[in-house]
Amino acid sequence: MPQQFVVPQFIDAEPKLLGPVTPRQFIILFATVLVCALMKVILPFWAFILVSVILAGLGLTLAFVKINGQSFHYFLLNMLQTMRKPKIRVWQKDLSDAYLRQFIQREEIIVATKFERKQFVGVSRLNELSLIVNTGGVYRPERDDVL
Repeated sequence: MPQQFVVPQFIDAEPKLLGPVTPRQFIILFATVLVCALMKVILPFWAFILVSVILAGLGLTLAFVKINGQSFHYFLLNMLQTMRKPKIRVWQKDLSDAYLRQFIQREEIIVATKFERKQFVGVSRLNELSLIVNTGGVYRPERDDVL
């Protein structure tokens, strides 16, 4: 009897660290708190409050906001990559001088072909051809029986 394998499910769900918080979210929030604590030491109180509110908003957005099922930092990376790329793509084929000279010097050879008139296909021949096509080539006109 063949061995049964367990198919993993929910592979897109991140593991939870503390309640509903994933390790990625925890690291982002921890880094935000550390930067805010560093700003408390460096900046005066009014600047600390302003920078902390901005950083806390950015940290919470990066940690918890999802757009179209993607984390916000993936959304930001995709947006930056899209903005870097040109909006219109134009194909510019650079032709070398040698290629252009060769193209200009090429003589067009016009070959007159003799027109061959084909035989008129009668109704009986059309019936045979349609029967061959409909049977997928099983019917042979040499033989009247179907294989």
